[in-house]
Amino acid sequence: MHEFFDDICPHPEGLDPVDDLVHERSYVVRAYRKDDSTLWLRGAVRDQKPPGLYVPGDTEPLTVHHMIVDMHIAIPSLEIVWANAALETHPHTNCPKIEDHYQKLIGLSIARGYTHKVRELFGGPRGCTHTTALLQAMAPVAIQSMWSFRVLAARASSGSATRANPDMGSPESRMRAMAMNLNTCHIWAEDGEQVAAIREG
Repeated sequence: MHEFFDDICPHPEGLDPVDDLVHERSYVVRAYRKDDSTLWLRGAVRDQKPPGLYVPGDTEPLTVHHMIVDMHIAIPSLEIVWANAALETHPHTNCPKIEDHYQKLIGLSIARGYTHKVRELFGGPRGCTHTTALLQAMAPVAIQSMWSFRVLAARASSGSATRANPDMGSPESRMRAMAMNLNTCHIWAEDGEQVAAIREG
């Protein structure tokens, strides 16, 4: 099967991915430890039409949008200290003129309030629809990365490649570790079973 298709989102039973698929949007967001105090977040969004849909006989998917956003995020403040948006593939000549506008990400916190601020700064005619949608997908990845970032920091400070976790012995350290998750969903409700169990150790 063509590499355009993958199994992260299986096709519905009874539909042919070759004959019935009309569009695919893909998001990829990766987080890297740039240094001890900086997370590098890179995200991409890509819209593709399946092979042969617009150009009969074409064996390759047609990419109509491909945007990449990079952010450097200070740890532990979660402030965006550097940002870059690149519109790699776009349908209109003037699309990339909005790239520099995304410098306004610098100084924002990627934690709570980020989604509202992104809509305010880049929604509608103030941005690129697809780039702004990508920004919304990137923030949760930064939050999800915090635990792994702390693990790497603990390993570096201990000089051990095998030490997996920072110290979680005290209730205070456990609460600090889960602070970014608190009240983000039903599992992490501050009065819920999960949080109570973590508090108790």
